[in-house]
Amino acid sequence: MQWTKQNEQTVYANRWFSVNLADVELPDGRHLDHFLIRLRPVAVATVVNEANEVLLLWRHRFITDSWGWELAAGVVEDGEDVVRAAARELEEETGWRPGPLRHLLSVEPSNGLTDARHHIYWSDEGEYVGHPVDDFESDRREWVPLKVVPDLVAAGEVPAANMAAALLLLPISGPAGRQALRRTG
Repeated sequence: MQWTKQNEQTVYANRWFSVNLADVELPDGRHLDHFLIRLRPVAVATVVNEANEVLLLWRHRFITDSWGWELAAGVVEDGEDVVRAAARELEEETGWRPGPLRHLLSVEPSNGLTDARHHIYWSDEGEYVGHPVDDFESDRREWVPLKVVPDLVAAGEVPAANMAAALLLLPISGPAGRQALRRTG
């Protein structure tokens, strides 16, 4: 059953997103007005160290008035490569410059409301280059053992679905996961 967009107009726009109103035709011929948010791509990155710990940010989100663990993330600037944006965000928000980034996954966190696409990358090496430029983004930055990630997700301490999905995939991709794959494969 496919919905068909007949037209779409911008209601509000700024440099990060636009709020649009679409006239949507349903399969039975009825029409409905549907608001949607058009958003720039989002680049996300982290590092998994040799101790099989992942670099996370503990931050407050005022919109939901909640605290939780997240990965460094931000919008991709005009003309910027997504991988470069992910590395930039990681360094700005954590003070760590990643080694070569590998794509982990791309997700659409709320595709019934927005066209946002989040591209998540990770590296198994990083270099601390100093205090984060954007230290206002989080209360603290910590290396968290990957083995506790499922418990953090289950306890609601990783509230963002895109972050939870990425973190749950990291043990497969991290140093210990690669070693296990080499032994079994």
